[in-house]
Amino acid sequence: MKLAIIIPARFASTRFPGKPLALINGKAMIDHVYELALEAAKPVKNSTVIVATDDDRIENHCKTMGHTCLRTSENCKTGSDRVLEAAIKLSDQPDVVINLQGDAPLTPLVAMERIIRVFTAEPDVQVATPIRQLSWDELNRLKRKKKLTPFSGTTAVVGKNGQAKWFSKHIIPAIRNEEDLMQEGDMSPVFQHLGLYGYRLETLKKFVNLSEGTYEALEGLEQLRFLENDIPVQCVEIPTDTLIHSGIDSPEDVDSAESTLRSMRMYS
Repeated sequence: MKLAIIIPARFASTRFPGKPLALINGKAMIDHVYELALEAAKPVKNSTVIVATDDDRIENHCKTMGHTCLRTSENCKTGSDRVLEAAIKLSDQPDVVINLQGDAPLTPLVAMERIIRVFTAEPDVQVATPIRQLSWDELNRLKRKKKLTPFSGTTAVVGKNGQAKWFSKHIIPAIRNEEDLMQEGDMSPVFQHLGLYGYRLETLKKFVNLSEGTYEALEGLEQLRFLENDIPVQCVEIPTDTLIHSGIDSPEDVDSAESTLRSMRMYS
């Protein structure tokens, strides 16, 4: 299997311009992400890690740091478009592409490892993405957060075969007898989705050429385009003790990220 981990990185951001180059523990965010991708790719003999950007500053930084970087169009509508553009520019095109966002240095390594493993083990898988079962305490925290920011956090309903039935910014499923279920154990029936994706290259090409779905537009969830077009999405469960951190969306989030990365020992 030929694997490419592609990191789409834009300089422009309404809330946090220049985010990929923001320093976290003295190192640019994109450097943390690149190192994470290199670690995840280690077990795959035929693998590459690439930054895909439309910005001179990010490209020049990557060249200085020795990161492989490909220039992409300024007209890419989404990270998926940018990832595909970079993938098809490669002379040796990959079988599997992982889309690791350039502002996601806190992505759990185990999530990437398990996505890679499922593509290696199951040749029929077209798309894979990680989920984690929430404890009741975590579910209650998510409910409280959604009162302040309703569109934070995505949940998933999964079938017996591990394929996604649906994703939503609402908490799904609704739980009628919650108090009774809480007596049965610490874990809730709710799974949180992590925004990390792996695709077969041909599936990514198909996805990018599909029109935006009705529910995709309503929920603001790109992955619903797969389900609306009957493309199965394999959910990969990661351990319940895996720490899931909020994204870095503003300069104020950097302090929290610095503390987290120290605790994860992901910086040198």
